[in-house]
Amino acid sequence: MAGTRGRDLVKTFISERVQRRWARAARAARKVDLASLRKQRIQARDLRTHLNELIYVADERLALPAIGSTQFRKPQGADWGWRPALWRGPLPVPGMSSVKNKSELGEEVKLFHDCAFSELTLRQLRNTREADLAPYGLRMDVFKFDGSFLSLVVELPPESVQGLQRRHLLRMDTIVEMEKPLEIFARLNIKHGPNTEQIVRELPLHAEDVMVEFDLAYTKLNEKRVEKAWLDLIFEGPDMNQVVLRDLTFSRRPRAEL
Repeated sequence: MAGTRGRDLVKTFISERVQRRWARAARAARKVDLASLRKQRIQARDLRTHLNELIYVADERLALPAIGSTQFRKPQGADWGWRPALWRGPLPVPGMSSVKNKSELGEEVKLFHDCAFSELTLRQLRNTREADLAPYGLRMDVFKFDGSFLSLVVELPPESVQGLQRRHLLRMDTIVEMEKPLEIFARLNIKHGPNTEQIVRELPLHAEDVMVEFDLAYTKLNEKRVEKAWLDLIFEGPDMNQVVLRDLTFSRRPRAEL
């Protein structure tokens, strides 16, 4: 204990000496000879590189919420829940401009459109608000839009359809911010054998908690042949708008027996 405390005191003393040295150099910068100033500039730039890297990483790790967080509010009785990787952690390529049709952002999210000339941008954002549970969000900027459709497709993991039955309710929760009002529809697609079941719901964007549920009881789902599922977020009239999806989560639960 005493040894650790002593080392900490030495580190503090050295840090304070370094700070005082650079404070003196900064005050004398207008009067020092040019040869000395040139040498100090090189040293300061090298030091700044390391300091900027430290500050960037520290801001990233210390900001709320924690990177990799899978925490979110699931409905009672849920037997599966999931937040896509784009909203959990940093992507190798955080954004793109003039986004082409079928462009991928991460492994699970893909953008579809039929614009002749793309004026769309996608960018992953770091969520720092205390109210946010998702570490990251997705911002989509739409400038001139000359297409007839724009949709964001999210591939659901294999776990989402393991043991999937018609008695299940599949739920999607999101946090949406927009520059101006527009309509957003969520279409659930479930492939079973040669057929694909589709259920469409309009997002209640006027509500505080944006949530839709898909009741599989109203489908002709062949429970023995379910292969995969994906969800389309369809944006109607996106021209000259910015949409931010602060979070996107999925869960499922069996319907209560009557």
